[in-house]
Amino acid sequence: MMQALALLRQTRRAAAQSLSVFVRDVGHGLLEVSHNTLALVGLAAVAVLVFALGRADLRGQFEVQALEWLQTRQEQRDPTRGELLAEVAEPQGVARATAVNLSDLTRQQATLATWIARRYKVAPEPISALVQEAWAIGSRAGLDPTLILAIMAVESSFNPFAQSAVGAQGLMQVMTRVHDDKYEAFGGTRAAFDPISNLRVGVLVLKECITRAGNLQEGLRYYVGAALLESDGGYVGRVMAEQVSMRNVADGRPVSVKTVSAAPSDVSRDREIRKPAAPPAALPMLEAGETSPAEQVALLR
Repeated sequence: MMQALALLRQTRRAAAQSLSVFVRDVGHGLLEVSHNTLALVGLAAVAVLVFALGRADLRGQFEVQALEWLQTRQEQRDPTRGELLAEVAEPQGVARATAVNLSDLTRQQATLATWIARRYKVAPEPISALVQEAWAIGSRAGLDPTLILAIMAVESSFNPFAQSAVGAQGLMQVMTRVHDDKYEAFGGTRAAFDPISNLRVGVLVLKECITRAGNLQEGLRYYVGAALLESDGGYVGRVMAEQVSMRNVADGRPVSVKTVSAAPSDVSRDREIRKPAAPPAALPMLEAGETSPAEQVALLR
């Protein structure tokens, strides 16, 4: 009887040890599987993150969505928002906005628009509209769109309301009182502060300057008003350097947004020299069959 009880105890101990080993082995197996699964999930997340960071358009969209989410959260906390919003609401107001979603651009344009937005600390949507317009009007005028954008960068740092001490206005810093006839096609000189109108008039002025000078570099000297001066204050060099950076970005080559600042040169900031260098009387008279400034602008629209 005692031997039977001892055998039973040994059997129970052996069964308990076997069960313990089984549970331990299963636990270790599950732990290994979970570790491997987490590692795979982590690697997948890193791969997705690296891919997203490599796409400037996706990064820009994420930043926009994050900002919209934060703004929505803030608006929800304001109990008076509904009443005030009802008083000032204007559903058609969006029609006045010069803005385009990055997703509406080609990949090349979206990459450049995102780079410009980060470099000049401006919103990507209005920059997207300018990039899109630069491509469209550049094709019609026979000008590289990156040249048009580089001029805007150097002239105004993409501030559509910029104005110099002597009256150069808007994105392209066109002398409004000198080129008021060109603004007639856009409803008057106040259109100088409409980004697209200013861009189109600026391109027309630039095209005239290049044609008059015979080449791009001299045309830029005419544009800034330095054609009759010994020095352009570094203006042409700044524009060309900025264009090279933008072209590299558009072509998919990495360019830091912290490159040398493209702030306006002394010449473009001063503008005093524009009056003697390119007065209205210096423009060639129209011959029979030539188009007027308003007609020339219409061709670029």
